[in-house]
Amino acid sequence: MPRFSFNVLLLVGLLVGPAVLAEEAPSTVPAEPAGMKSLFNGKDLSGWDGDPRLWSVRDGVIRGETTEDKPAMGNTFLIWQGGNPKDFDFRLSFRCNAVNNSGIQYRSKHITDGNVRNAWVVRGYQHEVRNENKFPNVSAFIYDEGGRRGRICLVGEVATWDSDGKKVLRSDLIDEAGFQELFRLDDWNDVAIIARGNRILHYLNGRLILDFTDNDPERALSEGVLAFQLHAGKPMWAEFKNVRLAELSQ
Repeated sequence: MPRFSFNVLLLVGLLVGPAVLAEEAPSTVPAEPAGMKSLFNGKDLSGWDGDPRLWSVRDGVIRGETTEDKPAMGNTFLIWQGGNPKDFDFRLSFRCNAVNNSGIQYRSKHITDGNVRNAWVVRGYQHEVRNENKFPNVSAFIYDEGGRRGRICLVGEVATWDSDGKKVLRSDLIDEAGFQELFRLDDWNDVAIIARGNRILHYLNGRLILDFTDNDPERALSEGVLAFQLHAGKPMWAEFKNVRLAELSQ
C-alpha cells in the first residue's frame, strides 16, 4: 500500500466523517522541520508586547512575574508580534511555580475592544502550563481561554469536537502514573504543538499526550497570535525559553 502524506490522510478522514481520524499520530515527537526559526533573541523582548511591569528577560529566558505590589489586572499576555500562524510546528520549554497557572496561546486573538481589563487580553486555544502532576490539573490540556468550551481536550485523550459537542475516541495516550514519570516538577519541560488544518497535537518531553480535531463549524480556529499567559490571582512566575516556530505549507 503506498504511503500517503499527513495532509492527504487528514482530508480523507474529514470526508469519511467528523469522528474519524485520518491517521494515527506519531507517539514520539517528530524531528524539527526545515525552516524552524527562533522567536526570542535571549537578550530582550524585541518582537513581543506585554505589560512591562510584569514581563522581562532574566538569565537569558523570558520571565513573567506577578507580585502583591504588581498584580495582573485580569489574565494578561506577552504577545508575539510576528504574525498569525496557521499551520505550524511550535516548540519551546517552560517552567513555573505551583501557586497559580500559566498558558501558551496559539491560533488566538488579541482582544482590544469591549470590556477588557488590560491592553494584552488574548482569547483562543491555550496549552495549559502548571507545575503539578496529578490529573486532571496538569500541563498541556487544551483550554478555551476567554471562550465557552472550558477544557476542550484533556491530557491522554484523542478527541474531536463536532457541531453537537465533544467526542472522546480514546483516553489512553498517557495515564497519571505515566505523566508523573514524564513531567519534571520544578524544572524545565519541553513542548511541541503541531497544528495542521483542524487537527492539533501536543507533545510533552518528546511524548504525544493529546490529539485533538476541531470540527466545530462556529468555534474552530484556523489562525491567530502566539502568546504566553500570566494568570490573575495569586502572585506567580513563569519562564519560557528556546521559543521557535516553523510555519508549515497548507
